[in-house]
Amino acid sequence: MELPKFVLADNTDFPDDIFIIHLDYPRFIINLKDDEIEFLEELDEEEEEEIEAEMERLINHAGEFYDREMKRYEE
Repeated sequence: MELPKFVLADNTDFPDDIFIIHLDYPRFIINLKDDEIEFLEELDEEEEEEIEAEMERLINHAGEFYDREMKRYEE
């Protein structure tokens, strides 16, 4: 099965929050309410340095994904 790079998620236990889940490595969840990021796997120190440099780009892609999805829902 081919998975999408990003998915949107919500939960009635958190009615004001919208989550974007990144399913490629590094897997993480962004809460759009406060931009908090939670990694879904542990990273070793060497990986952390590489990933920190890439996170800004991934966060921007996540925002673009959200904007695109919202436009599609409006249509």
